[in-house]
Amino acid sequence: MGVILDTSIWVDIERGRLAPRDVAALTGDEPVYVVPPVLAELEYGVHRAQTDDQRARRASALDRIRRKPCIVIDKDSASTFGRLSALLDNRGTPSTHRTQDIWIAAIAVQHNLKVLTRNRKDFENIPGLGVLVI
Repeated sequence: MGVILDTSIWVDIERGRLAPRDVAALTGDEPVYVVPPVLAELEYGVHRAQTDDQRARRASALDRIRRKPCIVIDKDSASTFGRLSALLDNRGTPSTHRTQDIWIAAIAVQHNLKVLTRNRKDFENIPGLGVLVI
């Protein structure tokens, strides 16, 4: 088992709204992973920073996050993503506005991991996904 931290968790840690010990209380002894969609969203945040100081803080946080084990996207991830996206669309809960979240979910489902998030709604109704909300 293990846990993928959603972008919302990393952002709240970087901004000081969430302490690492709060995350550890939920993840326990389970390993924590990052995935490419989360890294992409965080990289976007670095380049969208309003000030040089903000950019430097975000870049420093991203450098620390990159030290976590990263699960890569492979052909099985792509298959899981396609299946989950179609399932959500067929159920009438469009997948198009939450593409990154579905990638995160697909990788979690593929590797039997949970997702820790602040945004429960982003991961609702995804079969086979364990979601932890803080």
